[in-house]
Amino acid sequence: MPSTAMQELLELTVKEQASDLHLSLGHPPILRISGKLVPLVKKRPMTQESVRELTASLMTEEQKERLEKEKEVDFSYTMEEKARFRANVFYQRGSLSCALRLIPKQIKTLEELNLPPVLHKFAQANQGFVLIAGPSSHGKSTTLAALIDEINHTRADHIITIEDPIEYVFEDDKAIIDQREVHQDTESFPAALRATFRQDPDVIMVGEMRDSETIATAITAAETGHLVFATLHTNSASQSIHRIVDSFPPEQQVQVRAQLSGSLLGVVSQRLVPSVQGGLVPAAEIMMSNSAVGNLIRENKIHELPLVIETSAEVGMISLNRALANLVRSKTITLENALAYSLNPTELRTLARN
Repeated sequence: MPSTAMQELLELTVKEQASDLHLSLGHPPILRISGKLVPLVKKRPMTQESVRELTASLMTEEQKERLEKEKEVDFSYTMEEKARFRANVFYQRGSLSCALRLIPKQIKTLEELNLPPVLHKFAQANQGFVLIAGPSSHGKSTTLAALIDEINHTRADHIITIEDPIEYVFEDDKAIIDQREVHQDTESFPAALRATFRQDPDVIMVGEMRDSETIATAITAAETGHLVFATLHTNSASQSIHRIVDSFPPEQQVQVRAQLSGSLLGVVSQRLVPSVQGGLVPAAEIMMSNSAVGNLIRENKIHELPLVIETSAEVGMISLNRALANLVRSKTITLENALAYSLNPTELRTLARN
């Protein structure tokens, strides 16, 4: 059970609709609201002892042991029926710190998340590889959850998720959903992914692809008749393909590109941008796989992918700059905020003016 002080902070995080709560030595507790850090100035600055007491009240004995051994630990915490948090407790300069991410209890639909309708195609597919990319804290897990829950409500499939830790908790509807947490239900992402071949899944969701073994097994699963969803910490569709290919030694890269060109369904690279109305809105680059995309991946002309995205609007593709420009023109976000998230600000200025 969390201490009274910790319970109060968690409830305040929910009440203020913050995305995160930070506990760090020398600072009062800090909330992240609509992308901005807001110190709780009425609270005292944290001491080493107060951080340790607050975090210890959330952890099991096994998690405390892992923290002391590995110097950081990921876990999830459910606060009664009110909310769920993803936590990371870690050491910095010899002192403990903690970051807690609020995970909304209700899984939103793609429409409620203001994501493009073309993403429904990914939830309707029976086989292939879908990548959700973007920087940390830009809604990748939320988009994944919307896609998985759409399948849950529309198809009698067996879905297996592999997560570290489990974030959104799904309630079975038409589908059977088995959620496996690394360290608790399985030793590692690669071990859990290898085991899925003996568990008769239709859909596999990999919370994060951290190494070449996980990536290779995920691609193989997509090739062998499964629908595979995964996330990557990359900034664009082309960078995502580079990251996957470059995680393998040179002698394997031709084969990986060939596998990827045949199994990839698409890449969504998203950002959460502060809205004029308050809160955050998504801007998403969307690359749908077609013969042009497949050929460029196979022939190692990945740098040409942005041009295909830019010229394929009729099939639902859109560049990040065009998505940002659309939001600026509809007065949903400011040009200043759009430029902060753009990978090509000069081009964005031109698009936003047209």
